[in-house]
Amino acid sequence: MAATVRADGSAVAPSKDSTVVTWSAEELAEVRERLATEIQELNREISKAETEIASSDVADGAGDDQADAGARTYEREREIALTLNSRDLVAQNERAIARIDAGTYGVCESCHKPIGKERLQAFPRATLCVACKQREERR
Repeated sequence: MAATVRADGSAVAPSKDSTVVTWSAEELAEVRERLATEIQELNREISKAETEIASSDVADGAGDDQADAGARTYEREREIALTLNSRDLVAQNERAIARIDAGTYGVCESCHKPIGKERLQAFPRATLCVACKQREERR
């Protein structure tokens, strides 16, 4: 059961106790802006990290001992892992923005019940309610 968007722009999702979890248009706009800002920051970090990775490829020193080569490899792998993590966060943020645009933001993708507003305020990329997330993590 997906959230519906009222004429005033607020999203409504029925909850398990038949009350309604509502998001005002202003709240959704604030969440959307927060996500978009984070996307911009992450893209800057990704660009910076890619530049550093590329420059470290060029700056590989001939004649370095094994410890230097190992330390350089470790740092490069760390930068790559951080870049991949940042790319994943960008994708999650973009998905959350798409859910806002589609009117399904705040609805669990597993059980289709509302995700608590407090959870989404703390973690706006959440796609699962707490109960479904706990079940997923136990697997």
